Amino acid sequence: MLHGKALNSPLVFLLLLFIFAAAYCRSYPRFSRNDSEFQHLVLHPDPFVGTVYVGARDHLFQLDGSDGLRLEQEEITGPVSDSKDCLPPVTEMNCPQARRTSNHNKLLLVDPKALELITCGSVHQGICQKRSLASIKKVLFSTERPVDTQYVAANDPSVSTVGLVVGLHGGERTVMYVGRGYTASHPPISTRHLSTEPVFSYEETAKLAVAGRLSEYDHHFVTAFTRRSYVYFLFYRRHIKSPSREYRTYAARVCLEDASYYSYVEIPLLCRSPSSPYRNYNLLQAAQVGQGAGQQGEDLLGVFSTHVSSTNSSPLDSSALCIFPLDELDRHIDSTRDLCYTQEGWVEGRKEVAYIEYEVKSSCANLPLNTLKAYPCGSDHTPSPMASREPLEVKAAWQTSAARLTAVAVNIREGHSIAFLGDSKGTLHKVYLGQDGVVEVYANTTIHPNSPINSDLLLDQRGSHIYIMTKTIVEKRPVAECGDHLDCPSCLLARDPYCGWCVLEGRCGQRWECQRGSVQGQWLWSFNQTQQCLSIQHLSLYNISRGEKTDIAVSVEGLPSLKQGEAYSCFFHDTETPALLTTTGVICSTPDASNLPPIGQGDEFVMVTLSLRFINVTVAETEFTFYNCSLVQELSGRRPCQGCVSSRWGCNWCIHQHVCTHERTCSQGVTIYNQHECPCVEKVQDSTLLPVNVDRKITLVGQHLNLFQDENLEYECVLDIENHLVVVEASVEPDDTQSSVFFITCQPYQYLYSLPMEEYQATISVRRKNNFLIDSAEDLFVTLFNCSVGRSDCSRCRTADPKYGCVWCGDATSSRCVYQGSCTDEIKDTCPAPVIHFLDPASGPVEGGTLVTISGSNLGQRAEDIQNSVTIVGVACSVIHSRYEVSSRIVCETTRSGGEKSGHASVKVRGGGVGLSAQIFSFQDPIVSSIFPQRGPKVGGSSLTIRGQRLRTGHPSEVSVLIGGVPCLVLNVQEDQIICQTRGSNRTGEHNVVVRFGGAERHLQGLMYQYTSNPNITKAEPSRSFLSGGRIIKVSGQNLDVVQEPKMRVTLSPPDALPPRRRRSIKRKKGGRLNGGHDHQGPLKRWRRIVLETNCPEGALCHVKQYESHCTVSNSSLILCPTPAVGPEATGARVKVHFLLDGLHFNFSTVNNEAFSYEPNPKLYQLNRNDLSKPYHHKPDSIISVEGEHLDLAMTKEEVEARIGEGLCSVITLTHNHLYCKPPAHQPSVTATKSQDGMEILPEFTVKMGNLNFSLGRVQYDSLPQSTFPLEAQVGVGVGASIVALIVLIIVLIYRRKSKQAMRDYKKVQIQLENLETSVRDRCKKEFTDLMTEMMDMSSDLVGSGIPFLDYRVYAERIFFPGHQESPLRRDLDVPESRRQTVEQGLVQLSNLLNSKLFLTKFIHTLEVQRTFSPRDRAYVASLLTVALHGKLEYFTDILKTLLNDLVEQYVAKNPKLMLRRTESVVEKLLTNWMSICLFTFLRESAGESFYMLFRAIKHQVDKGPVDAVTGKAKYTLNDNRLLREDVEYRTLTLNVVMLTAATSGGTTTQTVPAKVLDCDTITQVKEKVLEQTWKGTSFSQRPHIDSLHLEWRAGVAGHLILSDEDLTSVVQGSWKRLNTLQHYKVPDGATVALVPRNGKHHLHDSHDYMPGEKTPMLDDGEEGGMRLWHLVKANEESELPKHRRGSLRERGGERAKAIPEIYLTRLLSMKGTLQKFVDDLFTAILSTSRPVPLAVKYFFDLLDEQALQHNIADPETIHIWKTNSLPLRFWINILKNPQFIFDVQTSDHVDAVLSVIAQTFMDSCTIADHKLGRDSPINKLLYARDIPRYKQMVERYYTDIRQTISASDQEMNSALAELSRNYAAEVNCLVALHELYKYINKYYDQIITALEEDSTAQKMQLGYRLQQIAAAVENKVTDL
Repeated sequence: MLHGKALNSPLVFLLLLFIFAAAYCRSYPRFSRNDSEFQHLVLHPDPFVGTVYVGARDHLFQLDGSDGLRLEQEEITGPVSDSKDCLPPVTEMNCPQARRTSNHNKLLLVDPKALELITCGSVHQGICQKRSLASIKKVLFSTERPVDTQYVAANDPSVSTVGLVVGLHGGERTVMYVGRGYTASHPPISTRHLSTEPVFSYEETAKLAVAGRLSEYDHHFVTAFTRRSYVYFLFYRRHIKSPSREYRTYAARVCLEDASYYSYVEIPLLCRSPSSPYRNYNLLQAAQVGQGAGQQGEDLLGVFSTHVSSTNSSPLDSSALCIFPLDELDRHIDSTRDLCYTQEGWVEGRKEVAYIEYEVKSSCANLPLNTLKAYPCGSDHTPSPMASREPLEVKAAWQTSAARLTAVAVNIREGHSIAFLGDSKGTLHKVYLGQDGVVEVYANTTIHPNSPINSDLLLDQRGSHIYIMTKTIVEKRPVAECGDHLDCPSCLLARDPYCGWCVLEGRCGQRWECQRGSVQGQWLWSFNQTQQCLSIQHLSLYNISRGEKTDIAVSVEGLPSLKQGEAYSCFFHDTETPALLTTTGVICSTPDASNLPPIGQGDEFVMVTLSLRFINVTVAETEFTFYNCSLVQELSGRRPCQGCVSSRWGCNWCIHQHVCTHERTCSQGVTIYNQHECPCVEKVQDSTLLPVNVDRKITLVGQHLNLFQDENLEYECVLDIENHLVVVEASVEPDDTQSSVFFITCQPYQYLYSLPMEEYQATISVRRKNNFLIDSAEDLFVTLFNCSVGRSDCSRCRTADPKYGCVWCGDATSSRCVYQGSCTDEIKDTCPAPVIHFLDPASGPVEGGTLVTISGSNLGQRAEDIQNSVTIVGVACSVIHSRYEVSSRIVCETTRSGGEKSGHASVKVRGGGVGLSAQIFSFQDPIVSSIFPQRGPKVGGSSLTIRGQRLRTGHPSEVSVLIGGVPCLVLNVQEDQIICQTRGSNRTGEHNVVVRFGGAERHLQGLMYQYTSNPNITKAEPSRSFLSGGRIIKVSGQNLDVVQEPKMRVTLSPPDALPPRRRRSIKRKKGGRLNGGHDHQGPLKRWRRIVLETNCPEGALCHVKQYESHCTVSNSSLILCPTPAVGPEATGARVKVHFLLDGLHFNFSTVNNEAFSYEPNPKLYQLNRNDLSKPYHHKPDSIISVEGEHLDLAMTKEEVEARIGEGLCSVITLTHNHLYCKPPAHQPSVTATKSQDGMEILPEFTVKMGNLNFSLGRVQYDSLPQSTFPLEAQVGVGVGASIVALIVLIIVLIYRRKSKQAMRDYKKVQIQLENLETSVRDRCKKEFTDLMTEMMDMSSDLVGSGIPFLDYRVYAERIFFPGHQESPLRRDLDVPESRRQTVEQGLVQLSNLLNSKLFLTKFIHTLEVQRTFSPRDRAYVASLLTVALHGKLEYFTDILKTLLNDLVEQYVAKNPKLMLRRTESVVEKLLTNWMSICLFTFLRESAGESFYMLFRAIKHQVDKGPVDAVTGKAKYTLNDNRLLREDVEYRTLTLNVVMLTAATSGGTTTQTVPAKVLDCDTITQVKEKVLEQTWKGTSFSQRPHIDSLHLEWRAGVAGHLILSDEDLTSVVQGSWKRLNTLQHYKVPDGATVALVPRNGKHHLHDSHDYMPGEKTPMLDDGEEGGMRLWHLVKANEESELPKHRRGSLRERGGERAKAIPEIYLTRLLSMKGTLQKFVDDLFTAILSTSRPVPLAVKYFFDLLDEQALQHNIADPETIHIWKTNSLPLRFWINILKNPQFIFDVQTSDHVDAVLSVIAQTFMDSCTIADHKLGRDSPINKLLYARDIPRYKQMVERYYTDIRQTISASDQEMNSALAELSRNYAAEVNCLVALHELYKYINKYYDQIITALEEDSTAQKMQLGYRLQQIAAAVENKVTDL
């Protein structure tokens, strides 16, 4: 029901519309600034002033709260020059390290008595100012030279500070209580002067003394407040006394008058989850004092989050609202004090509850029992500061995990408590706090999405508005918006505790806004679930006949009473009637019918609103109905009487007037009240079936016809036949047995219908003659039928349903099917002979099995009639009963014919004649002879043509083709050929071809169809085309010649999802005509259009378009595709290109790694632009230049065809605006036409660019002028020229003789180079294929064993301490056992001292200035510090940032681009270690797999070729210095290695494992390869060492032979000895070998015994005497040939012909091509941003960007260099060169050489500078010269993507670092590292002590003294203690 609806007038309607629009478009007062961060918010104490103050980073704002938060004043407070290590005032002289620092607002407080604003910032050690509340620009007090007791706030933006202004001694003195987190040696809680000197100081006031380490008591303060005579602080910190050191929230209390904090007590607050008792909310986020539940007393409302861990205080999103009664808190505090005063802190049961905190040298006492009362605020003899172990525990009132709660505010309204809660996602939750403990959230409002609401959530003094602040906005909102609810249900449904419904005012508002709100029943509270809006409970009448006048009693419960002279009104719709007040409601009178709304079409009633109103306010309303009985009659169809009296309105039927009325009686005749009394026709007496054209009577049964009181009983039957009424006279006779029953007989009549239907239902009714229709049943009808419809022959007629009585009637000339009673001719008892019209099919195989359909007439009346009497060509045909159709169709299956024959089909009907077909049927024997093509891809889609004879046998749909059992889709069947399309097969090879003709099969003899491998596209280029198309795209791949119809498809789609392509503007050039060209190719087929839009703007693409072109197969590896022409809209569309290879589709962007694009068409100017009617004059031997636009956007000079007439003009240059071509030497001829004259005889200059043909004018060659040279001069010149020619001829002959020899040598080299190029290409392909096969096998092996990653400890050891035999991570503390405990205590103190940032930085800087502190020492100390601080990576990161800042300042003064290039300082090694720690997980989970696959690929490829065991040079490498530049003959051997394996029955058994080696391998190399292949599932460290094994050759009859590198059989030549190889021992392929341990004796074939040693020869070799070893080449012979040996081959005499050494460099290319995929995969894994970038990388890159910004470095190249030096150079290059740092693998020099080239390539890719490469450049650089630009783009994109991602906050980074510290805590041994560090402290002890003593801050912190203590403990050093 609707309530509060005002009277319908235009003015009120517009007002409502305006209110509705305002509700949904409302904007609240808001102030926002994006250049700062809001941090604190306070209000002016005077509500009438309404000023709002905002403290922000570097700003203070003064806002007018009553004027939409308008900015009144702004004060800039920062950035200022500052450093945390400097004391104010900060000047350049006393603080050279000062930098521009942002000033964060830490405190913003109001002194209401002095009307002052107190502001404290984070700079200058947190000093404060007093400002005027009237103008924040007016500073009332500020200390110029503050002392340390005046440092108020924390000087770190992330450390909390809270404050409270309190008046003491009745307001005589004002102080400020301050709580601050740990940053220096300042007390956590202190009382500071405000109204007396020294202002802001805690001198002569109170402070909380902490005897322990302040850093341990790192409070995070949340708020402070006063209550009664106490001040309270709320904070959380680690629970120091607990082993878990979990975070806990505490409430601390101290007396206001306590000047020494004797009364200080802190109590843990525990908020526990009611649903999960083990879940606690430990971290307080915000709190406020208010009434949480009822009026019993004040409560503390706090929002808590769950704890994270013992080392991290960042709150999770799971939060809760907890309510602590303050009286109970006070009782708990007093109880704690009493226990500590009187019972030494213990309770019964000997459990300590109270204790002394902060390591103060005091303890709980046993004082008199009245001490607490006698000293309510303690005294100097009472113990303090006190704390309780027992928390004050409550259960959470409300919990949420959607977002972390960050703010709380409480308000009391109408006796109810309402809490406002803000969360981290910018949502404000409104919570009702019930007196019975019920807590309910009734509203959620998003203030600022994903921006946390600040804890300063303030209500104004009236409690009507709330101020909400996030980081960038302050918004003022009303606490409730009751006016938004326009009716009572929505007001009550809102369930807002502030709101309620004003009944007689018709609006939603707060109680005080309602004029009669205090009167009972006048204001309905929204939050009351039992409260209901006023409604009409009951009406005396709910409906009446329209126009009827009566009074209606309206019952309304709770109707408010009115004042004297006031009255209610009734409204029916908009018609007002008076309302008479009664005890239960009112009485309303109904209005006239003229005042009511009309009844709608098809309805019998109208429903109006009956409302009770006060003035213009609707109090209650309901629906009321006015009906019309006459309309009921109209809507009752064939039963008006029954419809009338059965209607819900109680209408009555006047039988004689034939009307429906609401009156009780009719004016004349009988009145019908009951539907069973209505006169009606019920049914048809006999059968309802009536034959057409036959006279028939119809007898109907009626009821109650006597009520008409007719004497004559004159009635008529009315039939509706095909919308025509047929009226037949009827007679009525009463039933003798039942007086109410009458028989109505319709006179005989011949009925007829024309529709071609077997039956027709006609409705029948009865009416009094020329009067009204009598009610009749809805289903009253008769059925007319026509025998001749659908029964055109005798058989069908005789099978008709017997109920129709149909017969076949007629004579020999004409017969038909009619009703038996209407047949005047002879009735035929038998049917004529069958007639066959058609046979389908007309042929079939001789084997039979063809389903033949025989169509005709009189083919029997049932299947049994022709069961065995159907033959085809005399062959029996089996009838299929289920498919037989009476008389018209027979389906039968042929049987075997015994041979080819033709003839008729015959059907004999039982008891009837025989029918023969006129059509001939043939039994045929089809023959399959050939197939074309004979091969195709296994994916299918190929079109095959199968040829033969009589292939159109049987029905074409039953002809099928199978190829190897796979169906081939038949497309067309002809007599001599079948065309089908292959489908996909799962295997390649040759397959049989079978053709099936129904059940018969024919096999293709002698020919097979071959399924080949699928065609594959590997490359497609170029990637651009002009809009006109026609550019040839070269598509490369494999097996392309099996494709029959290759196509190229271009799809254009609107740029909806992707940003639109940049359109190229095509400007018309002035001064010349542009020739647009014409399309050379005909119109291309345009494909489907989707999402057609009628309002599509011209030139835009609004739907998908497709274009196709046919391609040409060139060979098995090349297809040429012309690009299709597209419209101009392609330049702004998304273009997708696919190549359709029969059944396969390939995406262009997939095979080409870049998208295809269409470019605007080129335009060419005419040659003779000045006068187009004249030809262009060309001078012979010159170049023709053509101007144009966009010429080279999508075309190269090789693709352009320029012609002059029939001659070719060779294009030599093509630029963006010019085309240059060289024409023929002589003017070409012109194709002859019928009539040529004038310019038409000149050749035309045409240019063809793809599909575009340009005609650029005629060309006329200029002839050379005739010579006028004198004859004598000509003769002289001729003689002179002859002499010169003779001399030249002699020189040429001499030169030619010399050059012939050189040419022969050159030809030989050229042939050699061509063969070499071909072999390199083939070898690259083959080796890549072999390598991929091998790597796939290795990948399958990795599934079981996994990648052999090192664990973190070994990884860290190899990164931190490379080259150290025993790292500190392995050793134990090396001290005497007697001093171990003392030394360990000293080292723990050293660990604590390292936590001092000042000490650590002084220590590092002091060491770095020492001359004897070498770079190796710097790296070692950095790694020791990394280990020592490994458990505190957050602090380690902070130190790294500080040292990095110092390093930046150092290099900015010199050359910033050199920073981080080398490891010359401690910080640079620290950075390396930090990156290594943070990226360990990324290495294992992301990049490690690609790196391992590259490493294995390199190792496999290098080992595949010879490797010289002495020089380390290899045939396959990337490093030219390690390239084996000799042809070494070798072959691959497969050895059978015997291995011992565990047997199932216990014991061992042997098995043989194949291993591939080279016959040129040394024995050690063989052992390495055999070990690698047989132990491939085991990591390197778990395998036996090769030196512990012998290679034993088990040579059958020869016995077991131990092979070694050197023995007596070794070949010695002079001073050279060659290492033994398998070739040397003549070990054959397939030989059996075993690796046996060296610690046993082995018997040789000749029975000699020997003890195996590492290189023990087979027989004692004696002294070697300075022998030099060699393997494949001798060390001084393998270098390149000297210059004097570069003559012709002939000059080398009998010396062995050697190839040019540079030729072997092609092996580098082969190796590079083979490894390319693995290198690309690794670089992609490292530089990809598709997965989340490691947090450390983002964090550090942001840090470098900040440093650059801070030091005004705008050069992007410098920042790029910094990032490159910090990540790729410092980490990735280190890993790439040393795979053993991350994997448990064996490395070798030749593998390292390859990795060094790849690492150098990676480094070159990370540099911005272009490398100038030439013929003298290093070969290693040239090798990847073409790839480095692509890699550079990857690096640039990587850096850019990282810069654009969301910044990583310190909180996120610290959380991740803390998790790393926890995860790897057990992996490092800090004590040994600390002991090693102390050795450096001891070495430079005096210098370190001096540096500490010279620093004033270090003196204050007693750092030197603490170091002396450590020295005394660690090495018993005598100090000045």
